[in-house]
Amino acid sequence: MATYVYVASTDGDQISVFSMDAATGKLTPKSEVAASGGPFLLAINPNKEYLYAGHRNVPEISSWRVDQGDGSLSKIGTITPETGPAFMSTDRKGRYLLSSFYQSGHAAVHPIGDDGVVGDPPIEFIATDNGAHAMQTDPSNRFAFVPHIARLNDNVMEPQNDSVGPNVIYQYKFDENTGRLTPNSPAQVEQSERLGPRHYCFHPTLDIVYFSDEQGCSVTAYHLDSSSGALSAFQTITTLPEGHTERNTCSQIQISASGRFLYVPNRGHNSIAGFTVDPSTGALATIGQVPTEPVPSAFSLDPAGKFVFAAGSASGNLASYSINSESGALTRIDTYSVGKRPMWVLVTDIGG
Repeated sequence: MATYVYVASTDGDQISVFSMDAATGKLTPKSEVAASGGPFLLAINPNKEYLYAGHRNVPEISSWRVDQGDGSLSKIGTITPETGPAFMSTDRKGRYLLSSFYQSGHAAVHPIGDDGVVGDPPIEFIATDNGAHAMQTDPSNRFAFVPHIARLNDNVMEPQNDSVGPNVIYQYKFDENTGRLTPNSPAQVEQSERLGPRHYCFHPTLDIVYFSDEQGCSVTAYHLDSSSGALSAFQTITTLPEGHTERNTCSQIQISASGRFLYVPNRGHNSIAGFTVDPSTGALATIGQVPTEPVPSAFSLDPAGKFVFAAGSASGNLASYSINSESGALTRIDTYSVGKRPMWVLVTDIGG
């Protein structure tokens, strides 16, 4: 088994492929795959045989076969939805591609054929609201959530606008046999403040979901009722150092495979915030922030939870860090050029 890093360069129209040394985290460039239309986000199926790219400059979702020997990509299909998605993931069985559509305000489910190609038309294309930013199924594959941010088009490189977003999480029941979605009860999780839930991740052993709050510059932890699929918040904690008042938004969020550490990039403060996770309660405690590349819109942990890779969309660089196994603190290792405006980083094990 080998570990590979895939980076989508939106303005470079390419997907960079690196191999990763499991001991040191060092990356070796393998290929730069041409992907026209501004590849913007990436997803991979559970058995790591197929990768999917959402494109920003054209309404397109492309399907790619992953070579199990060297991690290389071969394009095998394309569909053209009404608009480009903002987030994609496969369900836990790899039979469906779930996606959220930020501009049009929709949640979609597309079939995936036995050949790994995403099919069209979608099984579901449900209207939610503008600012729909993510969509995944929970570990049981029975529930899905679609968070919506609190301020639309909130680019930290531009003056703050007054375009108010929905600031809500839509809750769905998911049928893994048909791909159908049904609104859960309640259908929405309202936010007590203008937090702007954006992306989320699941604790590996506890029934807890963590959301990065784009406008709140925070992480909110929710209990997940394993029977009903309903969320209930129990903690919100800032990603910023005390006293920081300058413009900032949060982007993605990931938890280590061990469940001990959680990380969120800050865009504006240009740092990665780290947290320890209580093994019993799932509550978070701040580790601190480490500087990173300008406007870190995308990042990823390796599957073993030893390294972090963060892309600066304003620099075109990918920064690598080692994770201290005791404290969770990050130490910078190296920097790699990955093309213009990198917007997604995916690290995965292939083969074996």
